[in-house]
Amino acid sequence: MWGIDPLYSLSGFVVGAIVGVTGVGGGSLMTPLLILLFGIHPATAVGTDLLYAAITKSAGTLVHGLGRNVDWRVVGTLGIGSVTAATITLSWLSTAGGQSPDIAHLLGVVLGFMLVLTALSLLLRRWLFRFALGHRELPTRTRFIVTVLFGALLGVLVSISSVGAGAIGVTVLMLLYPRLPLLRIVATDIAHAVPLTLVAGLGHWMIGNVDWGMLGSLLVGSIPGIVIASLFAPKIPEAVVRFLLATVLAVVGVKLLTA
Repeated sequence: MWGIDPLYSLSGFVVGAIVGVTGVGGGSLMTPLLILLFGIHPATAVGTDLLYAAITKSAGTLVHGLGRNVDWRVVGTLGIGSVTAATITLSWLSTAGGQSPDIAHLLGVVLGFMLVLTALSLLLRRWLFRFALGHRELPTRTRFIVTVLFGALLGVLVSISSVGAGAIGVTVLMLLYPRLPLLRIVATDIAHAVPLTLVAGLGHWMIGNVDWGMLGSLLVGSIPGIVIASLFAPKIPEAVVRFLLATVLAVVGVKLLTA
C-alpha cells in the first residue's frame, strides 16, 4: 500500500514547485491532474488531495504561526461556517454514495466551475485589492456574519471539489479585511485551510475516497518541489506566473465542464 509510484511523485514535484512559486495551485492543479491524466475517480482524487493539502499547509501554518502572521480571530470566524458546512456536505455525500457515477459527474462539474472561478480571482486580484482599499470596511457585526457565511460556502465547495481554500479564500479576505497586510491575509487563509481540509479529508477517508499509497507518493515529490521552487521564486515575475497559472486553470476548468 505504501509503495512509491514515481509518476505520482513527479506530478507532486511539479505541483509543489508551482505552489512554491505562486502560493496557489495545490488543489487547483492536483485534483484535475489526477482525474484527467491518471484517470482517478473524482471522489478519490478529491479525498486524497484534501489530506495532501492538510499535511502540506500544516507546515506553512506552523511557520506563519511562529512568525505571528496569523489572525486567529478570523480563522475561528471562518471555521464556524466552513467546518460545520463541510460536515453536513460529507454526510450528504456519504448518503448519496461517494463513488457513484452521478456523484462523479457532480464533482467534475463543481471542480470545473471552481477552477474557472479561481482563474478569475487570480487575474482580478490586484484590481479587487485596490477596490477594497478605496472603500470603507463593513460594520463589525455585518463582517462577522459575512465571514461565517463565506466560510460555509468554502466548506461546501472545498468538500466537493478540494478547490477554493487558497486563491478564492485570499481574494475574498482581501475584500472583507482590506486593512490587514497581505502577508497576514495569506497566512490566515493557510491556517484556516488546515482544519477545513483535514475535516473534509478525514470525511472522505471514512467514505472510502482516499488512496493512501497515492498520497504518500505525491508527498514524496511535492515537499522537495516546494522547497526548491521557493528558493527561485523571487527571481520569477509574479505577474507572468499568475497569468500562466490562471490560463491553465481556465482551460482545465472548461474541459471538465464540457466533459
